[in-house]
Amino acid sequence: MPLTTVSNGRTYDWSYAVGRAAATGTGFNYPQTMCLGNDGDIFVANRGNENNFGQRVNRVKLGKPGEEELLAEFFQWGEGDGKSHWPFGVAVDSNNNVFVSDEWNNTISVFHGNGTFIRQFGKTGSNDGELLRPAGLAFDKNDHLIVVDSGNNRLQAFTNDGKFLAKYGKAGSGDGEFNQPWGITLDSAGNMYVADWKNHRVQKLSPKGEFLMKIGEYGVVPAASDAFAVTYLGPYISTTPPAEYPKAGVLNHPTDVAVDTDGDIYIADWGNHRISIFDASGHPITNLMGDAQVMSKWGQQSIDANPDMMKALRRVRNLEPQWRFCFPTAVEFNPKTDEIIVADSQRNRLQIYKKVRDYVDFQANL
Repeated sequence: MPLTTVSNGRTYDWSYAVGRAAATGTGFNYPQTMCLGNDGDIFVANRGNENNFGQRVNRVKLGKPGEEELLAEFFQWGEGDGKSHWPFGVAVDSNNNVFVSDEWNNTISVFHGNGTFIRQFGKTGSNDGELLRPAGLAFDKNDHLIVVDSGNNRLQAFTNDGKFLAKYGKAGSGDGEFNQPWGITLDSAGNMYVADWKNHRVQKLSPKGEFLMKIGEYGVVPAASDAFAVTYLGPYISTTPPAEYPKAGVLNHPTDVAVDTDGDIYIADWGNHRISIFDASGHPITNLMGDAQVMSKWGQQSIDANPDMMKALRRVRNLEPQWRFCFPTAVEFNPKTDEIIVADSQRNRLQIYKKVRDYVDFQANL
């Protein structure tokens, strides 16, 4: 059965998975980032591949397991307005307009929630208001867009019509400095949390860009001697744990971050194939490793429609590798449902956990 993770008075129940590999329609193609719309729908930016297919943004209605529904897809590969080369970050403003960064074109494209193109802004460069490989996006309470300007190792703030407002950070490894930052989120106070990818940490900044805290340090989870890699470099699956684990709180190229209503911090620990959870002070709590023992609705539809796929699945002796995260790239927290949503990139799906409130640890009371 799906796993329940209990740690430090917190409980995380695996709920369900959404998605399958698909260049279009009901599935994903290397989901890169995601964000929640104002109505609870999830917008997922798909990076696609070098053959120029799969690039797009999906709008998916979530609900109970099996109730997911594809509502729209847009920003497919191509030239001209409303088209993309390398979609990256996605964010929604107060009017439910969708903003998507394009890492190749160094632009931000804006759409209505149904995918209708509105406008585009941004150009290549390193001056104020110019972009180089823009990555994660987020909106603050003033409806200002915060762009992770990854290639310039900084953040930039814009009005939602594209006017430059401010910039924060520079290249480096010191406090408030970045080395190819990736994902971003804001907490209820407007503080910014940035996944500092090549510095192997998350940085917390004030709404004015002042350094407040750093979370995590570099470390690689070792593989046991009998482990095998599902894909190149992992994740490593083993029936026996490694003899020694690195100390708690290590990160290996973190890609995204989310903060829940209790202040707990969720980090997509990309290189270690997990979601690392920290408390509001930056102390490690636990890790989620992926627990998709139940097939997604769309994945099951693929198997049911393909006898060869069904036979191949029956021949697999150990399905555990399919449960686990493989290079997760993004994480979101839904405050209305207490759900942690993870973009399991190499698996082309989302895995969804629920943070359970008022859980009683019965073993502790025995």
